[in-house]
Amino acid sequence: MKEARELFDEMPERDCVSWNSMMSGYFHNGKAEETVNVFVLMIQESSVYPDPFSFSCVLKACGSLKWLEMGFQLHGFAQKFDFGRDSFVKISILDMYVRCGAMSLADRVFSRISRPSVFCWNNMIAAYGKAYGVKHAIDMFNKMPERDNVSWNTIISILSQHGYGVQTLSMFIEMWSQGFIANCMTNASVLSACASLLDVEWGRHLHARVIRSNSATDVFVGSALIDMYAKCGHVLAAKKVFNSLPEHNPVSWTSLIGGLAQFGLEEEALILFKKMREAPMAPDEFTLATILGACSSKKDVFVGIQIHPSTIKFGLESAIPVANALVTMYAKCGWIWSAHHVFQLMPARDIISWTAMLTAFSQIGDLENARECFNKMPERNVITWNSMLAAYIQHGHWEEGLKFYTVMLREGVRPDWTTYATVFSACADSGALRLGNQIIAQTAKIGVDTNVSVANGMITMYSKCGQIEEAQKVFYAITDKNLISWNAMLTGFAQNGQGKKAVQIFEEMLKSGTVPDHITYVAVLSACSHSGLVMEGKYYFESMTKDHGISPTSEHFACMVDLLGRAGLLEDAKKMIDGMPIEACAGSWGALLSACRTHGNTELAECAGRHLFELDPKHSGSYVLLANMYSDSGNMDAVSSVRKLMRERGIRKNPGCSWIEAGNRVHVFVVDETDHPQLDDVHKMLEDLLKKIEDTGHYVNRNNYGGSRGYHSEKLAVAFGLLSLPMWMPIHVMKNLRVCSDCHTFMKLTSLITARELIVRDVNRFHHFRNGSCSCGDYW
Repeated sequence: MKEARELFDEMPERDCVSWNSMMSGYFHNGKAEETVNVFVLMIQESSVYPDPFSFSCVLKACGSLKWLEMGFQLHGFAQKFDFGRDSFVKISILDMYVRCGAMSLADRVFSRISRPSVFCWNNMIAAYGKAYGVKHAIDMFNKMPERDNVSWNTIISILSQHGYGVQTLSMFIEMWSQGFIANCMTNASVLSACASLLDVEWGRHLHARVIRSNSATDVFVGSALIDMYAKCGHVLAAKKVFNSLPEHNPVSWTSLIGGLAQFGLEEEALILFKKMREAPMAPDEFTLATILGACSSKKDVFVGIQIHPSTIKFGLESAIPVANALVTMYAKCGWIWSAHHVFQLMPARDIISWTAMLTAFSQIGDLENARECFNKMPERNVITWNSMLAAYIQHGHWEEGLKFYTVMLREGVRPDWTTYATVFSACADSGALRLGNQIIAQTAKIGVDTNVSVANGMITMYSKCGQIEEAQKVFYAITDKNLISWNAMLTGFAQNGQGKKAVQIFEEMLKSGTVPDHITYVAVLSACSHSGLVMEGKYYFESMTKDHGISPTSEHFACMVDLLGRAGLLEDAKKMIDGMPIEACAGSWGALLSACRTHGNTELAECAGRHLFELDPKHSGSYVLLANMYSDSGNMDAVSSVRKLMRERGIRKNPGCSWIEAGNRVHVFVVDETDHPQLDDVHKMLEDLLKKIEDTGHYVNRNNYGGSRGYHSEKLAVAFGLLSLPMWMPIHVMKNLRVCSDCHTFMKLTSLITARELIVRDVNRFHHFRNGSCSCGDYW
């Protein structure tokens, strides 16, 4: 172009063809701005008037530069020269407005073209798809008087890009039936639809077609085939296609790397990335983001650190997808401040960047910085709100989380199914049943109550609030139950001590064809343990490996030790621990220690205690349980020894804490409660209850009930419930520790003399007290 411009400048005189040639040359050599400059020079410094070709060329340049204001002026200028009605100029004006995204102006121009060409229609379809989405593009497509291959290829591409997989395949079949020929881009779009639908059969069919049409070696089609096979889990087929391609581009490399990483083959993904570098092939931002994602999944920060310099070498460290992947990789590997450093260096951040950083702070429990990050976000969507909400809930800040949810609603953010699933988790953990019921009504109002994830959250919430019948109603109303649904219901029965129903529903699950996982068996074995179903528990423990190929984990062994220990089979429980193929965890030894306390085996308890003090030396419960055993047997020297050990190790007993929902808020009580405004009334109620219990002839151990500072937290919560809740309403109390035997007896007798139902959830299970008895059958 340099020589052409020199020759042009030396011309003694120039006509319109000369000016047009110069403009066209610049435009076709990717110098659109120079095209506009030449046109301006033509108008300002020559006596030559532009013709339709001049306007067409400069309008194309404005479109490629997205210079809408200049294009709009040229539109008016063309009309001044009376070229506005020229079809060639009209098409160029239309194309300019489309490229600039000015669809209202494009619509106006299009409507004034008496007989738009197929080219114009195709342009408008593509523009509508980009600006308005699929519906408007299809409406425009359906209005076309005639179509060509480009029309079909355009609409299929739009459908695929917007995730309409089924419609993409339907449109492709219709195109095929009408005799039109798909090009490589169409085949790539349809293969992308197959990938999104995980429809490998259709993908194979299309693969055969592209082989027959000799387009299987096209790099774009090949990349789409690799992506389709990889996403459908056919990694070997993806590798075969990759190896058959005569050349590779970054897309084909990235597709295979991503597929390997997606299916847990991170090592292979990293090896392939190394081969890509050796090819040599410069990775693009998507390749780097994908391989960093593989490092995140593998939590291999050291490989990630080696890849980080590559992002700088290729000038992509500031690319948003790459920087976001770096932040996520460092965060998932626990290098939070490295993640923060990358985040701080980003010249531009999108909503994903902010959410990744928020999640990173949440991961280490730094809710203050997480909230600060949330507050600084220039824009937010429901995902960012959900991330902050989940941060509160996951770290036990239920009240803050529920307050945040109300702020979310007040700000006009429309919750999605993830929001509701998270909020139900908060209601479940805090025991906020009334609020949970209100939120269920909200889900029904906006139509997400039928979403399986939301329904699963409802099951868990009802189960953890002791409303197992309501949980069952929700469970059986789910039309398309998934594994999580079955596991939630099984866990609910286990927590509520309904082992036989848990076994029954597990058998229903197997008959439905749902394949259990390790979580399923934890729930089943736990249910058997809490209900004394020793034979059933042993059977399911064996069938786990024999029938489903699931190797027992430390959790499964702990359930079995608990099952045997609760049944008094302490020697069998010890043999189970000794015979484990893996090292016994604190859960197994803790279950044995608890069983020894129940059945009074001090010698075995000491053995379990020694192991627990090594495995989990900071857990106060083990020390307290062993000390209580010594106290029960009158061995005060041993009690002193345990307490001395606790002092030496700086271990404090976890204070008992109970909470109850009343008056639209959650009231919390601790052992030495002094702050509650109704504490005097609560103490008076407890004294009255104790007197009534004594009047019935039952013995009350006043040593465990004495004084204003001696009441266990669950007694305070129950007394408050009796004062605050109407007679017809059950009293729901949650506790952070195991209910002691004295409190358990107190609850049974209170339910008898008050004729009230008491539902108490401790750290292990639910206790439903009615008419002087407990659902656990004194087996907890």
